[in-house]
Amino acid sequence: MKFRLPNWSLALVFLAVIPCARAAEVVDRIVATVNGHIILQSDWQDALHYEALVDNRPVDQLSIDEQKSALDHLIDQELLQEQMHSSDFRHATEDEIAQHISDVRKQYPGAETDAGWQSVLLRYGLTPDSFHRHVTQQLDLMRLVDTRLRPGVTIDSKTIESYYNQQILPQLRQSGSQDVPLAEVSPKIKELLTQQKVNQLLVAWLQNLRSGSEIRKEPLDSRGSLQ
Repeated sequence: MKFRLPNWSLALVFLAVIPCARAAEVVDRIVATVNGHIILQSDWQDALHYEALVDNRPVDQLSIDEQKSALDHLIDQELLQEQMHSSDFRHATEDEIAQHISDVRKQYPGAETDAGWQSVLLRYGLTPDSFHRHVTQQLDLMRLVDTRLRPGVTIDSKTIESYYNQQILPQLRQSGSQDVPLAEVSPKIKELLTQQKVNQLLVAWLQNLRSGSEIRKEPLDSRGSLQ
């Protein structure tokens, strides 16, 4: 199940309005600092282009609010990365990264070839190395959140049955589909409810991290966007 940070949910994260052809013309500047760590406009733009590619959306179709939310997501990512510096943290493996990249490439006709994939990356202003870095970061953050929060989530059988009766059955009957036995869908319902609870806990965790951090966002232009 795909994870994004809030409204990373999971996930997470939107995309840039600066056309790739103009990227070289943009004078880089600081857009935020998180506990002394600088986030540049180029970081913001790069993250937006990555998310646009993953979501299979043109980079020029994102609203100003989506762009501003993306900056908040970058701040959240920085806060979470500070929690990742434990010697026993298990980072994503190259096989996991390769599988994720393969799944993304399947969204684009022709991207099964290296030349086709390079063309897609170029269209979004990304390189194979930068895309690999973003995927690695996303998988690491997903693992961090799951490791920290999932063990504290308990979904009992009554909660699963209640969701089945109140959500699954009405949807099936409204669509004219045959009822599916509770036992057949229980694992999927449990995972869905677990993810929902993890997302709730993540929001609370990020609020706590923000309250104990020094965060500064620099003034944006009159439209509050990247341009």
